[in-house]
Amino acid sequence: MNNVKIQPVLVGGDINCYSVARAYHEAYGVKSIAFGKIRIGATNHSKIIDYREGTTIEDEEAFLKRLLDLADEEAEEGKVFIIHGCKDEYAEFIIDNKEILSTKYIVPYIDKELKDKLIEKDSFYEICEEYNLSYPKTHVFNKGDEVVDFGFNYPVILKASDSVTFFQHEFAGMKKAYVVQNADEFKQITDEIYSHGYEKSMIVQDFIPGDDSHMRVLTCYSDQNGKVKMMCLGHVLLEEHTPKGIGNHAAIITEYDEEVMTKFKNFLESINYTGFSNFDIKYDTRDNTYKVFEINLRQGRSNYYVTGSGNNIAKYVVEDRVENKELELKIQKEPFFWRVIPRHVVYKFVKNKDLVNKCKQLVSEGKEETSFGYKYDLKGNLKRSWYIFLYSVNQIRKFNKYCK
Repeated sequence: MNNVKIQPVLVGGDINCYSVARAYHEAYGVKSIAFGKIRIGATNHSKIIDYREGTTIEDEEAFLKRLLDLADEEAEEGKVFIIHGCKDEYAEFIIDNKEILSTKYIVPYIDKELKDKLIEKDSFYEICEEYNLSYPKTHVFNKGDEVVDFGFNYPVILKASDSVTFFQHEFAGMKKAYVVQNADEFKQITDEIYSHGYEKSMIVQDFIPGDDSHMRVLTCYSDQNGKVKMMCLGHVLLEEHTPKGIGNHAAIITEYDEEVMTKFKNFLESINYTGFSNFDIKYDTRDNTYKVFEINLRQGRSNYYVTGSGNNIAKYVVEDRVENKELELKIQKEPFFWRVIPRHVVYKFVKNKDLVNKCKQLVSEGKEETSFGYKYDLKGNLKRSWYIFLYSVNQIRKFNKYCK
């Protein structure tokens, strides 16, 4: 590393992007370059990010050229460029263009062939069957299908098989996922979705009972040889409840579950996965099993729960892909409390008071962090500090409005 200068290039501008930039700055003291369409609060006025606005993914050829040109413009002896996508569409773009991007960047991702099998939920569930990963009872619904008996009762969960394509056809009242109470409501919602241009399948799933605290998130890093080297399981305490934010984690405590972790480790190594993977999982009290909803082919939006708990995500990439170290497997066992909302919101809205007490204990032990609470970035930075204050106030408002 003596003559190597790390240059992270991040595609995106949300809290995911900021958390990755923070990991790189904490580990290596470097400023990340980030690309996005417009400036948004999560990455604005930051001392650890050089944000380049005005770049969109709609013109993929131009976007690719911009990334390649950047590497040429910023090139200097010993500089190594590492690229990360911070939303699904960006990660998929990077994977689809991995071969050409690899001429300028370290690209810690799987290949397109495997991506195509994993991104659409119906094909992902077929792979789950093959490797004995439990998932909710599922029915694949296509445009023009009759509303039939799905093999499980209402209420059901309805969501797009391809979420990237789904959000390219935005409409008023659109939701990331719908809880549907009956057949009439199901027809009304699917008619609305397909009338706005989305053509792919919809996933209908058995509704697993339980509040946010039944959710789990698992983040893993697999090295360039397809071996899992880091696993961090999070017990979700609260998710956002705004229509488009449903499923975004707001508070997490890390926990250890050897059986769950072993099962997913075997899965990832069996399919020769490389890079970061992020699984959404829910505990089903009806049969005491953990059921997986999807895999994200990148670090998750809440990735600072991983870095904060002692597993700096930047170091895994650099040590594996730049230094070519043989990494030891690190499985997070000690509990750690992460949040992106004020503490009192967690204490108020988490229904399981044992979990609330656990949060308070971890706070008292200094085992707590929030993604935006980077002292280096906030010190003397009034604009950044003001944004974080307003962000927190807005989160209070949103939870009081949407979380019942």
